[in-house]
Amino acid sequence: MPLLGERSRAASQEWQRPVRGLAPGYFAAVIDHLGLEVSDLTASARFYDAVFFALGARRMHEGPGAVAYGKDGPAFWIVERGRGPQPGYGHVALQAAGRRAVDAAHAAGLAHGGSDDGAPGPRPQYGPRTYAGYLRDPDGLRIEVVSVR
Repeated sequence: MPLLGERSRAASQEWQRPVRGLAPGYFAAVIDHLGLEVSDLTASARFYDAVFFALGARRMHEGPGAVAYGKDGPAFWIVERGRGPQPGYGHVALQAAGRRAVDAAHAAGLAHGGSDDGAPGPRPQYGPRTYAGYLRDPDGLRIEVVSVR
């Protein structure tokens, strides 16, 4: 079986992306966690504490240079290693339970050191039920909060 990067153009065009909102269970077999490097752990933790609280998650681990968040285990880590973050990496999408949760997480992020990178609203280009908002964390890393309910 060829690796994803080795697939032909025709094969990759035939591949159908999984339905949005299935990522936690769908990818659980291959992704253990996601980590972002931050420049100021205290400022970033304040931002992510507020955003994850609004989404029903909490701190699952706290140690020297690292904080992790999740619902059932530490799945999203922020770490401070003395290297500057790279804001052009893309983005991380955090799943919300509905539109109100998207709005609440976006507002919480803005109130705790984040900046707006796209107000919450419908995103029909991604599907008829997609509602999302975008933030920049204190280091400028792009965070999407999305619901497909």
